[in-house]
Amino acid sequence: MIDGQSVLAVMPARGGSKGLPGKNCLPLQGKPLLAWTIAAARACSAIDRLILSSEDVAIMATARAWGCEVPFVRPAHLATDDASTIDVLRHALQSLSERYTWLVLLQPTSPLRQAADIEACLELCRRYQAPAAVSVTAVKSPFWSYFLTPEQEMQPVLGQDATRVGRQQLPTAYVLNGAVYVARCDWFLRQNGFVGVGTRAYVMPAERSVDIDTALDWQWADWLLQRRVI
Repeated sequence: MIDGQSVLAVMPARGGSKGLPGKNCLPLQGKPLLAWTIAAARACSAIDRLILSSEDVAIMATARAWGCEVPFVRPAHLATDDASTIDVLRHALQSLSERYTWLVLLQPTSPLRQAADIEACLELCRRYQAPAAVSVTAVKSPFWSYFLTPEQEMQPVLGQDATRVGRQQLPTAYVLNGAVYVARCDWFLRQNGFVGVGTRAYVMPAERSVDIDTALDWQWADWLLQRRVI
């Protein structure tokens, strides 16, 4: 709880991964990928309940074995490549008889996120009375980014003048890193997402911001964990 308000965490994990088949149950440093997220959520004292949303029998069994509740089976139409995470979360909220004030989305593809990162996002909402908070990480500035035409001609993303700005003068840019999303349930349902007016950003270091989509991402996460960089 935060300020006496209940907090629900949802971990969505479907079985149809294309980039890295079966990744949610693959062992990463001796534990299934999703077990890293379960451990972080269970170590976060503010979370009142952690549940899994999945349609996959193996994923559900693995989650239960590592201490995550599985209160329902996700419908097949919400487990396709085209299904949105927002719709998956709406289904989760509607499927529970209990009502919660806060919703936390924890994707299993962010195994290096820690309990302290989850707590920090919730604390941002509490401190600023904000409706939502998301984790981000710094990236190379879009001032030096280009689009390519079909003929391979370079076109500056922010216009030609932007490319003339010196590196020292460039503002820091951030992107969502996929690790932690927090919002008031009622606000999330109205907003249909986590980013809107009033959303706060919690900055995470690059070494905890790995989002596993490919085999290369997996190798990078494994290397960081082996060397205890996080």
